[in-house]
Amino acid sequence: MAITDWPEDERPREKLLARGAAALSDAELLAIFLRTGVPGKSAVDMARDLLSNFGSLRALLKASKADFCAEKGLGPAKYAQLQAVLEMARRHLAEELPERDALSDPRAARDYLKSRLRDLPHEVFAILFLDTRHRVIAFEELARGSLDGAAVYPREVLKAALKHNAAAVILAHNHPSGVVEPSAADRVLTAKLQAALSAVDIRVLDHLVIGEGASASFAERGWI
Repeated sequence: MAITDWPEDERPREKLLARGAAALSDAELLAIFLRTGVPGKSAVDMARDLLSNFGSLRALLKASKADFCAEKGLGPAKYAQLQAVLEMARRHLAEELPERDALSDPRAARDYLKSRLRDLPHEVFAILFLDTRHRVIAFEELARGSLDGAAVYPREVLKAALKHNAAAVILAHNHPSGVVEPSAADRVLTAKLQAALSAVDIRVLDHLVIGEGASASFAERGWI
């Protein structure tokens, strides 16, 4: 049965308009993105099949172009649309950050860093630069590495902080393995960066390690 033949309050688009996006299932949200199904399957049926094939909505959203386009009914155009949606979501989070105090609303900073770092296949070390009121000035990637490491140099971090005229920073890096437990090397690096930045009166507020579905905070553990 086509979605247009469903009761109006069960159709994904009408349901979203009446009750809000949060009321929809993953399959219903994905069906709105897909717009149409394939012969013999509605957009919702197709969405359910895709979620089953990939294992989860997140797995579908981070799928490679080759894997995404290999699915029946998908292709480069849909992949491009999806990447545009994901980038708009990241930019939306980024635009909200400067309006907030990174300490009074740490979840916003953490969500943004997760959106930027969580799904990368290699390790990236990045920094949020903050002003004297702990509002975000800029986000910058300072180093990229292999699956298990990125070379970070204190002089480069210091140079970037001075360039942005930052009063404080939040350090972050991802663990592509998905395990968020900070390593001994992570703690040593953080101490070195604290020492370098404190010499010019720039505070390190936190160091976040971003994993598969969670993150670890040095500040929450009392290490900063």
